[in-house]
Amino acid sequence: MDLNKICWTLLVSSAILLLLNTCSVIAGDIVHDDDSTPKKPGCENEFVLVKVQTWVDGIEDAEFVGVGARFGRTIVSKEKNARQTRLILSDPRDCCHAPKNKLAGDVIMVDRGNCTFTNKAKIAQVATASAILIINTEKELYKMVCEPDETDLNIHIPAVMLPRDAGRRLENMLMSNSTVSVQLYSPRRPVVDIAEVFLWLMAVGTILCASYWSAWSSREAAIEQDKLLEDAEDEIPSTKDSGASGVIYINTKSAVLFVVLASCFLFMLYRLMSLWFIEVLVVLFCIGGIEGLQTCLVALLSRWFKSARESYIKVPLFGAISYLTLAVSPFCVTFSVLWAVYRNVSVAWIGQDILGISLIITVLQIVHIPNLKVGTVLLSCAFMYDLFWVFVSKKLFSESVMIVVARGDKSGEDGIPMLLKFPRMFDPWGGYSIIGFGDILLPGLLVAFALRYDWLANKTLRAGYFLWAMFAYGFGLLITYVALNLMDGHGQPALLYIVPFTLGTFLTLGKKRGDLRTLWTLWTRGEPERLCPHIRLQRSEDLNSDR
Repeated sequence: MDLNKICWTLLVSSAILLLLNTCSVIAGDIVHDDDSTPKKPGCENEFVLVKVQTWVDGIEDAEFVGVGARFGRTIVSKEKNARQTRLILSDPRDCCHAPKNKLAGDVIMVDRGNCTFTNKAKIAQVATASAILIINTEKELYKMVCEPDETDLNIHIPAVMLPRDAGRRLENMLMSNSTVSVQLYSPRRPVVDIAEVFLWLMAVGTILCASYWSAWSSREAAIEQDKLLEDAEDEIPSTKDSGASGVIYINTKSAVLFVVLASCFLFMLYRLMSLWFIEVLVVLFCIGGIEGLQTCLVALLSRWFKSARESYIKVPLFGAISYLTLAVSPFCVTFSVLWAVYRNVSVAWIGQDILGISLIITVLQIVHIPNLKVGTVLLSCAFMYDLFWVFVSKKLFSESVMIVVARGDKSGEDGIPMLLKFPRMFDPWGGYSIIGFGDILLPGLLVAFALRYDWLANKTLRAGYFLWAMFAYGFGLLITYVALNLMDGHGQPALLYIVPFTLGTFLTLGKKRGDLRTLWTLWTRGEPERLCPHIRLQRSEDLNSDR
């Protein structure tokens, strides 16, 4: 396939993926916050997720997840300490008045009605219920708090809210004249999430591979240009045209425009989020994944099948395609299609990560920043983008736009596909830890630039910028995960921590070493100026004659 066609096809698909600069979030977040609600005696519990295991006629059935209230008795953390108790349906359903049916230490299930949560719990407690399950009117969970003017909060039974879908299933169980029992417990998450360790390794490893491939390609192109100049000294090509073929350079205007378009696209996703829209994103991700996987496989296999890479065949509509590309394309298409069809199975995250990493590496190979100025503008704008759509949007829309999009709320899916994910293996709550493509791609552009500069400027690893930029990215991502855990699993904008470390390290080292002006003013390429051999020879002769 013609290289320009590959680049443009890839860029059209990956451009939309890049717009989704999603933050790191952890599954199981509670949608509605009440951070402004103060704690007070009798209403000071920490909000915890609660497992509600059910049995129907003594046979273990479905398990639901709810959230514990700010008030009431705390829920045990170990399953072996949780008692299996009969569940009954309240009459009246909202439990705003004393229930007509008799309770004897049973768990009562009530609807969310007009009275307060604490009033329901008090009525259930007086009726000798052992716990109260309140069914929300929405599919999300909601944090149950006390009213500001409440003083009598002598509640000694646990109160748990369940989402609407869980309530419907429980109601169907109870209406079938079956005996339903429940067990309530709230297992604690491990201190260290192993999934986050693997995500860190994947992100750092992806940038490392992409940077070396990018630098190697630039050096190969530079060597090839030297050979051409030695063979044709009469023709002096412009230094501006040197470098790897097929590379696209970002300028300051396109960097700013990218962030503006990213904001518009993210907001459109937020407003139009639905199942069909997720399907469109899946198709776009598959197209980008096919191109990325194909490019990576061809680059790897060409080391062993050089003749197949250099032999071409003309294909209608696609032009000249190498035999190696033709051989790997069916595999890439099949792999991507199989992932799309079976993306909801438990091991589909492996295919998603392979396609995502391949796409990221390929984009970092094709798209370059030409100098430190463009890198500074791009990362600074991305920093503000992350900050606005994670935190500020929460004030404007009552919810964090980026987190809602990343989770795939209102779509019926677990989330958008433009994420690297890893299952939380030792977490009793399961789910996935995730990181957005933008949190790898955007800093990766600066890190790859650092290695290209080091190689073409003949700098050692220690005296160059790549090692320090790589370390800064890894440390910034580590701080992101630390903040994620300190914030009790609430989504964090990764670039809020990564950008200051990577960009700050680059700028500080450049100023300290006296290279900042050079790095900043390499407007055309961002690589050391390389003179033609006969020009270097002529300058040497001029210097000798002056002596």
